[in-house]
Amino acid sequence: MSSKPSLTLIGGGLVGALLAQQLARRGFVVDVFEKRPDPRTAGFAGGRSINLALAERGLQALRSADLDEDVLRHAVMMRGRMVHTADGRSGLQRYGIDDSEVIWSVSRGGLNMLLLDAAEAAGVRFHFGQGLVGADFDAGRMRVAGLDGTEREVDAPVLIGADGAGSALRAAMSACRPLGERTEWLGHGYKELEIPPASQLLPALAEQGGHDQFAIEPNALHIWPRGGYMCIALPNTEGSFTVTLFLPGKGPHPSFVTLPDAAAAAAFFREHFADLLPLLPDFAEDFDAHPVGSLATLYLERWHLDGRALLVGDAAHAIVPFHGQGMNCGFEDTAALAGLLDGHDPAEAFAEFQRIRQPNADAIAAMALENYVEMRDSVADPRYLAKRELGARLAARAPGHYMARYRMVTFTDLPYAYALERGRAQDMLLEQLLRESNDPASVDLDAAVSALKATLPPLPPLRHG
Repeated sequence: MSSKPSLTLIGGGLVGALLAQQLARRGFVVDVFEKRPDPRTAGFAGGRSINLALAERGLQALRSADLDEDVLRHAVMMRGRMVHTADGRSGLQRYGIDDSEVIWSVSRGGLNMLLLDAAEAAGVRFHFGQGLVGADFDAGRMRVAGLDGTEREVDAPVLIGADGAGSALRAAMSACRPLGERTEWLGHGYKELEIPPASQLLPALAEQGGHDQFAIEPNALHIWPRGGYMCIALPNTEGSFTVTLFLPGKGPHPSFVTLPDAAAAAAFFREHFADLLPLLPDFAEDFDAHPVGSLATLYLERWHLDGRALLVGDAAHAIVPFHGQGMNCGFEDTAALAGLLDGHDPAEAFAEFQRIRQPNADAIAAMALENYVEMRDSVADPRYLAKRELGARLAARAPGHYMARYRMVTFTDLPYAYALERGRAQDMLLEQLLRESNDPASVDLDAAVSALKATLPPLPPLRHG
């Protein structure tokens, strides 16, 4: 018999499955209630299917669960952003200094099923097709409904909600005590398309030059930046790419309102994404069949009800996907929470978890919003490119004092809040150094390094790569 409290998790998605596995490995009795059927038998139907970018923070959580190697076997390496300009040119902007600093494209469905297997192997009990409909936190009971609508009561003295942005547990907690919930809608939506494997594009592909089974460079996150909107494409292991169009939801052209059907959208793509459209043979079918997804940032003042209930991952702090950190932040949550619960009673652990994680969740939410502007606009802007090049020169000359914010977020475990603050200070310095010119070569590098060291303290010790 375990002396540790029994824990009930709501949600068996990525964060819920990984958290359950980590808790079970620490000796907790863990039950997970998931409203959907088991995807391993019923097939994956996960709603959002934007490919996920796995970075160092997520990998560290997976390493702590001994799952990193299993996951990476099903991932595609991405070295950087392949930027496709409106005139058809393309060029790679590396994420890190070399191939020790890359991110990985992973399938949401495949990763979820791998994590479910790992959690079950650790002793977690899953209850699929069982959705939360209400909770009595004082009595330590909850009500769940099966797929046929039949309800039953279950003992659940300690509840943890990993059930996503539309969290049922968050709704139940809010009914008990206001959580200070605020949702900021981006006003932009997304629609998914697909580049099939190269073999399905022949003979058209012969004119463009393929990359083995991939129609375009496989080891990159492709971006077609167009100012107020963009397309991106992430590789899949079988050779296809998941393409996502991001546009304003309403307003003047272009917006999803002004592209009511595939015919209008195809004309828009012929004008603004001329090199991409030939790679989308099922464009009309995909555009008309796939819904427009919405994007928002969720903020809560309170993540827990004493020791009775806690929200983690998107249930507590959903963010927009433009820094590729939603899953990584959620995985970082799981490692932090599992460690805290191992040494504290739930009330202490939950309070400390919010104290540690909330400032970092707020920071990555801000950086994700900023990164949308960077991806759709700045990556092709001469000023941005000049600052990026000067930053790279400073990092090479003074690596203990300068690291690009993207690298801090993506390739280290420095707190998000630190990366946000340090990144802003570094950007101010770059703006000063380039106030006379957009040419990094015109900057006296010795004087720039001296100014950097006089302005900012050394970076903390790093664990990355």
